[in-house]
Amino acid sequence: MGPRTPLLILFLLSWLGPLQGQQHHLVEYMERRLAALEERLAQCQDQSSRHAAELRDFKNKMLPLLEVAEKEREALRTEADTISGRVDRLEREVDYLETQNPALPCVEVDEKVTGGPGTKGKGRRNEKYDMITDCGYTISQVRSMKILKRFGGPAGLWTKDPLGPAEKIYVLDGTQNDTAFVFPRLRDFTLTMAARKASRVRVPFPWVGTGQLVYGGFLYYARRPPGGPGGGGELQNTLQLIKFHLANRTVADSSVFPAEGLIPPYGLTADTYIDLAADEEGLWAVYATREDDRHLCLAKLDPQTLDTEQQWDTPCPRENAEAAFVICGTLYVVYNTRPASRARVQCSFDASGTLTPERAALPYFPRRYGAHASLRYNPRERQLYAWDDGYQIVYKLEMRKKEEEV
Repeated sequence: MGPRTPLLILFLLSWLGPLQGQQHHLVEYMERRLAALEERLAQCQDQSSRHAAELRDFKNKMLPLLEVAEKEREALRTEADTISGRVDRLEREVDYLETQNPALPCVEVDEKVTGGPGTKGKGRRNEKYDMITDCGYTISQVRSMKILKRFGGPAGLWTKDPLGPAEKIYVLDGTQNDTAFVFPRLRDFTLTMAARKASRVRVPFPWVGTGQLVYGGFLYYARRPPGGPGGGGELQNTLQLIKFHLANRTVADSSVFPAEGLIPPYGLTADTYIDLAADEEGLWAVYATREDDRHLCLAKLDPQTLDTEQQWDTPCPRENAEAAFVICGTLYVVYNTRPASRARVQCSFDASGTLTPERAALPYFPRRYGAHASLRYNPRERQLYAWDDGYQIVYKLEMRKKEEEV
């Protein structure tokens, strides 16, 4: 070792003392920090234990309450189901009782028979109608309904051709229009963008009201001629019937309806002057005139020539009537209120005289509160196609023999 070695050792020893002091202070600082952390961890553990105990106590208190609430919910559900069943049963009983009560307006038949206002109509024969088929059914009740969709405005008509393709749907929107929609099948009509699937048929003259009819490949409708109702002139009280060939898109025939002073037959449907209908017997027309402005008239038409074969003055009042249809030669008039409520068949008239008012059922329509702008009976399906404030609805009918008691 050289002479400088002791000096180096002394220098190093002089630095080791302060370093050892700093390390001692650092160790003490770390120990204090660790002790503080341990204390905080202990506090957290105590709080966690306390919260866990509180949660267990809360759970033990809530479990019985939840069980009681579940039992009460089941009891309320059972009670609600019971009440719903009672309401349904009560509604059926009320409907049954109401159908047993004769419709008061139909009592007015005595006035017509004894020489009241309805006996003065020119050309009205009021003779018994001779059935050309063996159809002898009448409505027992309107069993159910199915709302297909909403298409078009509040008034319109949708129907099938009872003598044509079974699937094709015809839609005539509005009370004064000249374009009909034709859908190849019902499924196409129910699509969201239904109009794209339809072909359009334009008629040469706009129709009036919602009394149109598709029958045997032809569209029958009423046209207001120049000077027709509301227009003044010689034809101010007449309407022209048009027979339009849907395939050829040409007018096959036309005829002025042989009744003067036409007024809307339905008090709640002011735009319709002639309501055309089809049943197992053929083509019919429902109308009213100023000569007897309180009751409906019925006419049997020849679908080939549009000639009027027979006419009847019915006892069915115009007031509060909204639509009508014909089944097996019997006219059924549907009544409602304004604002609209639940519709009901409240008057019937059998042109053949087989069905008496005492044996006629007067059913309510299912639970829907609306107004029928049109009703079309399909004799092939025994269903009604209804237009209710823009909704297209199908009603299924239950039939019985006319001779059977209600």
